[in-house]
Amino acid sequence: MKISDYISEVGPEVAAHVFGCAVSTAKSYRNGIRKVDPERVIDLAGRTGWKVTPHEIRPDLYPHPSDGLPDYLRNAA
Repeated sequence: MKISDYISEVGPEVAAHVFGCAVSTAKSYRNGIRKVDPERVIDLAGRTGWKVTPHEIRPDLYPHPSDGLPDYLRNAA
């Protein structure tokens, strides 16, 4: 699931709460105006319960679909 889809599904207010950011930041992520900072990618993916993977958040940093996933999810695929 793309981060924009996740934010649209739960709403920007809930996403902001989950991500620990401002609603305007969540909206910027949803609209593709702002990229997630590299140091936050793993944290945000984990906060979504891995519904959004690091690869889906920043494919430029995590080029393979299993990159950045915890071992228990990487091995399950």
